[in-house]
Amino acid sequence: MSQHPSLRVGGKIRKKRNVMKRFERLDALRAEGKIPEEKVLGLPKTKVQD
Repeated sequence: MSQHPSLRVGGKIRKKRNVMKRFERLDALRAEGKIPEEKVLGLPKTKVQD
């Protein structure tokens, strides 16, 4: 069975995400020095990277 053209996802249109994944937040916070390496709970909020 084939897939309807409206359901296909290609590289043409890419929506900007408005939230970061957990590992992205951890990487961003560690790069800024806001959290130590071992802390994983109680993370502060972060702005989305453009």
